[in-house]
Amino acid sequence: MIVETCLLLVAAIVLVWIYSKRRFSYWSSKDVVCPPILPLIGHMNYFFKGQRWVSLHKFYLEFRKHKFYGLYEFFNPVLMITDPELLKLVLVKDFEYFVDRRRFGDQEGSLMTEMLTNKFGEEWKDLRAIMTPTFSSGKMRSMFHLISEKADNLVSFSLKNAVNNKPVDMKDMFGRFTMDTIASCAFGIECNSLSDSKPVFAEVAEKFFNFQGLKALKLTLMIVLPKLHNFLGFKVDDVEIEFFAKLAKENMELRKKGQSRGDFLDLLLNAKASEDDIRPGKKVFGEHTLVAQSVLFLVAGYDTTASALAFSSYNVAMNVHCQHRLRQELQELVKEHGSINYQGIMEAKYLDAVLMETLRLYPPGTIGERVCTKQYKIPDTDLIMNPGDLIQFPLWSIHHDPQYWPEPEEFKPERFLAENRGSIISFTHLPFGMGPRNCIAMRFALMEAKVALAQLILAAEIKLAPGHEKMELQDSPFLMRPKDGVMLMLTPLQKD
Repeated sequence: MIVETCLLLVAAIVLVWIYSKRRFSYWSSKDVVCPPILPLIGHMNYFFKGQRWVSLHKFYLEFRKHKFYGLYEFFNPVLMITDPELLKLVLVKDFEYFVDRRRFGDQEGSLMTEMLTNKFGEEWKDLRAIMTPTFSSGKMRSMFHLISEKADNLVSFSLKNAVNNKPVDMKDMFGRFTMDTIASCAFGIECNSLSDSKPVFAEVAEKFFNFQGLKALKLTLMIVLPKLHNFLGFKVDDVEIEFFAKLAKENMELRKKGQSRGDFLDLLLNAKASEDDIRPGKKVFGEHTLVAQSVLFLVAGYDTTASALAFSSYNVAMNVHCQHRLRQELQELVKEHGSINYQGIMEAKYLDAVLMETLRLYPPGTIGERVCTKQYKIPDTDLIMNPGDLIQFPLWSIHHDPQYWPEPEEFKPERFLAENRGSIISFTHLPFGMGPRNCIAMRFALMEAKVALAQLILAAEIKLAPGHEKMELQDSPFLMRPKDGVMLMLTPLQKD
């Protein structure tokens, strides 16, 4: 009996080894270089490491003379593209071959499935076309006063918490600000996170983005092995998604009763009404889909913008000369326009450069993805990509490559000023993605961040709190976030 059991075990091991060897021969059969592979899991050990982008950076350095290299997520092959010219083809010039992103969260009836980021092919194209006008320059200008009001609240609340030389966690402050701003601009809701009351909305959003422990494992399964995720009975829409969905539905009912506010939800409702009039037989924008986009705007815009602001404030606190130059630019704009207004923010070139350089050093998403939708031969190679093949590109590694960015670890906003932009190689700065499938809310996020940072710099001198001089990043395979907040000292400036 023992001998038979041992023979069966040996046979099982041999079969698994043969199967693994065959599955892991995909890239070698196509003459694509590939790092050493672990049995069964491929390169998933790097997926589970705390800061995945740092772990994968060694492959970027090892294979930098190649335009791409192969990886495996379990048995699934992934082509990692590192060459900017090839990225230009994939993301823009030959976009028709790479229209889709990875399919995940595919669960019947789930809001996640209905979000724009999870739509594919013609369905994505139709939905994107309907939503794009809601982020036009005119719409941004109409929302500016709402953002400015929340930025004033941010400054007042932050300074209130900074009395008696107390350090202030600006990641927390900016998180409250972005939640209040999006809730106001998206739903017309005053959630009052920037007050002494408990910031319920911001806490729910923060919990949603805390991808650690079991939550990180569930999300990994949802992304890499969605069928197994669903088989195990895990829900795609967690309690945080349901919280914000309930909020969106309640406000939709109020709008149906005539309470118009000109915010994001109104714009979506108007877009839906226009679709009903123009294309009555083609319902791309059903009510469930509308709720999903509202939730997407809220949760996606909360953490990315809050983290970008936290990193920006850290950078200008660390680099005092940059802070003084930024303040001088903003003070001159106030003298010209009377206040921080929409036109002034658009003219603030150094403010824009500070944010662009921050997003280079700390991109919210560290690895981008596209899925091949029809057979594509990569130019100047014999490699043919087939429908369903996954392509990735290491944003963080490209942003930190010294061949594109001299002294890449240094904070130098001057890189993005007009006189230096010509030296930036195309497709080496990708914080919002590129091409037709880039971040649809990029303009809103940048305007929100610029207003908040401008108001703070005009109101206070900011310094790093003692003992918090080094930026520590959270161990998360998905998003780049400060580990324990960003602790700053705020000293109010005398008003002229």
